[in-house]
Amino acid sequence: MNLMTSKYLGGVGALLLFIGVIPGIPTYGILAFAGLVMILVGLYGLAGVYREQGIFNNAILGTAIGIGGIVAIGVVVFFTLIDLLKAIIPGWNGDWTALQNVNPADISANITFQAIQPFITSFLIGLLLLFVIAIAVAFFFRRSFILAANKTGTSLFATTGLLLLIGAIFTIILIGLLLIWIAMLLLAIAFFTIRTQAPLPQQTPLQQTTTV
Repeated sequence: MNLMTSKYLGGVGALLLFIGVIPGIPTYGILAFAGLVMILVGLYGLAGVYREQGIFNNAILGTAIGIGGIVAIGVVVFFTLIDLLKAIIPGWNGDWTALQNVNPADISANITFQAIQPFITSFLIGLLLLFVIAIAVAFFFRRSFILAANKTGTSLFATTGLLLLIGAIFTIILIGLLLIWIAMLLLAIAFFTIRTQAPLPQQTPLQQTTTV
C-alpha cells in the first residue's frame, strides 16, 4: 500500500467516524465501524511505508482492548439485569415474551433497595471499568499517533493523540466525549495534510571566490 492510499483511507475513515457518532444520522453505527476499519488500514499503510510497525501495532492493540472491554462489560450488565428482573418480578423464568403480561403493580411492590442494590453496584463498576478502558484505548492510540507524527512530519497527529487522551480522562464528566469527537476531526485533517513527497533540499548559493 502506497502513501497516497494510506493518506486518503485514513482521512476518509476519520471523517466517517466523526460523522458516524452523531445521534440521528441514518446507519450511523455502520459509518462509525467502517470509519474505524479504514483508519486502521490507513495506519497499517503508514507503518509499512515508514517501516515503523508501532504505528499499527499500538492502534490495533487499543482497538482490541476497547472491543473486548465493551463486550465483557455488556455481558456482565446483561446477566445482572436478568437477576434484577427475577428479583422484582415474582415467578419470572427468563421468558422475555412473558414480560408483557406482568402487572406493573406487582413490579413496584418488589422494587426495594435490597433488590436493586446488586444492579446499581454492577452498573457503577461497569462505568468505572469503561472509564479505565477508554483511557487505555486512548493511551495506545496516542502512542500510535506520536509515531505517525514523527515519521510523517505532521505534528497534528501528536496533537490528536493528546486531545484523545485528555478526552478519555474527562469522559467521567461527559465533556470528554466532545473532546474525543473533535479529535476525530483533527485526525482526518492530519491524514489529509500528510506530505506525499519529500521536500526538496534547500540549495545554498555558491560562494564566489576571488583570485588575487
